[in-house]
Amino acid sequence: MLGTVSDKFHVARIMTRAGVVGSSLTRPDRGARAVRALGEWGTSPAGAFTAAAIRAPNAIGVIDERGQLTYREIHQRSNALARAWAADGVGQGDVIALMARNHRGLVEVSVAIAKLGAHVLYLNTAFAGPQIEAVCERENAKVVVHDEEFSPMFDGLDLKAPRVLSWVDGPGPHAFPTTDELCAGQADHDHEPPARAGRQIILTSGTTGMPKGAQRPQPKNIEPIAGLLEKIPYRAGDSWLLAAPVFHAWGFLNWVLSTALSGTAVMRRRFDAEGTLDWIARYRVENLVVVPVMLQRMVDLGPEVIDRYDLSSLRCIAVSGSALPGDLAGRAMDLFGDVVYNLYGSTEVAIATVATPDDLRKAPGTAGRANRWTRLRILDEAGKPVPQGTVGRVFVGSDLSFEGYTGGADKERIDGLLSSGDVGHLDEAGRLFIDGRDDDMIITGGENVFPREIEDLLADHDAITEATVIGIPDEKWGQSLKAFVVLRSGKDLDAQGVKDYVKQHLAGYKVPREVVFLDQLPRNATGKILKRELRSE
Repeated sequence: MLGTVSDKFHVARIMTRAGVVGSSLTRPDRGARAVRALGEWGTSPAGAFTAAAIRAPNAIGVIDERGQLTYREIHQRSNALARAWAADGVGQGDVIALMARNHRGLVEVSVAIAKLGAHVLYLNTAFAGPQIEAVCERENAKVVVHDEEFSPMFDGLDLKAPRVLSWVDGPGPHAFPTTDELCAGQADHDHEPPARAGRQIILTSGTTGMPKGAQRPQPKNIEPIAGLLEKIPYRAGDSWLLAAPVFHAWGFLNWVLSTALSGTAVMRRRFDAEGTLDWIARYRVENLVVVPVMLQRMVDLGPEVIDRYDLSSLRCIAVSGSALPGDLAGRAMDLFGDVVYNLYGSTEVAIATVATPDDLRKAPGTAGRANRWTRLRILDEAGKPVPQGTVGRVFVGSDLSFEGYTGGADKERIDGLLSSGDVGHLDEAGRLFIDGRDDDMIITGGENVFPREIEDLLADHDAITEATVIGIPDEKWGQSLKAFVVLRSGKDLDAQGVKDYVKQHLAGYKVPREVVFLDQLPRNATGKILKRELRSE
């Protein structure tokens, strides 16, 4: 239920502006039936797709390399797939693991699982075999679904669960049944809602060890959606180009939002910077969903390439998943217009703050502000609020916060607020700035250094495309700084030039003692830098 009367009116205004209420996309009779479906199914992918198939059955739900599918087609195919699994004994509370890129198969499988009341375990497409095997065993996966391209990796694993292919690369025969084969001959009429809704298990990025499963609950009401729509210009019937992977919380959130708004999810299986521009122009995309490294690759194309494409439909570039380096947002807006929205959050806390284009112009590097339904606090080690401008631990509270890890562990909680694992500070306007991970701090010669400040500075150098900084053992200083730098094509810069540049702008103890040049930084599938791999360099 919504809170105060003021909250109710505020939500109604936001939903009306976004076209959710009173939309011409929906006939009144279908709108009433869609509301009833949401009441029966909740806000899971099953509920969202069932309601969308009622509201706008002929609207395009997905576009991928194979063409397009309407909401009615996805709804019917997911009904048939769910019946096939139910006939094999899969039901409420069971876990189905899914390792798929962004495409129709991921959508159909996710919705079918939700219709069973089963739990979907999203596997990162960059996982190695031992990680896959360990996670599937830990979560007791009853079925494993994956794209055919990953078959060689799965073939060497000791998995007892049956396998299904969600995307195949050519005509059969195939080693395992495909989702198309499972659907064949199955009835595609509506299911009865399960007694208890399934969960989406989103795995942490695994940059520091074995990934943990974060249990994502259904929102208790529509306030979290209203909070995003208040800050971001998403509209009913829009197209979302989901460049960020859906197996990650950021991509998943936007996929569900596109469905809730009867929009179109435009999906490419692999990110390509210029290919993304081509699809924006081809499908008149309003909303682009990326992680920072993707935006960096697009900016690096330069105006000569970008200007070849008609991007006039683009209303929003929503970016999240890791910190925006330097003034990337400003450079992107100079090329694409003031359409960049930076969202800060994590798999555990969900979305905490949103920085609008105005925020990013006035305060480059900001993570933005929380909405009226999200509580944000900066606390010291004792759990007490710190003064404005003082660095402290970031805590967040909202209805989207996760319910704990599947293994029973949890993040630190204080007064109903959840630790994000980051440290940051608020400026005088209440805008959040993230200074780094709370375990990233480097102590050198008694001085506390957060790498983020140095990394942002290096990212703004005209010869550097990306950089990161770690702490390494030092007999004299305890720790010293080591920078890893990737140069722009055709640019020249040596280690001393890097050190001199940092010394010109920051305190002497923040100057890296070592500088290593690389062709690229190691990253996981969501674009986060794998610093653990650099510590062995």
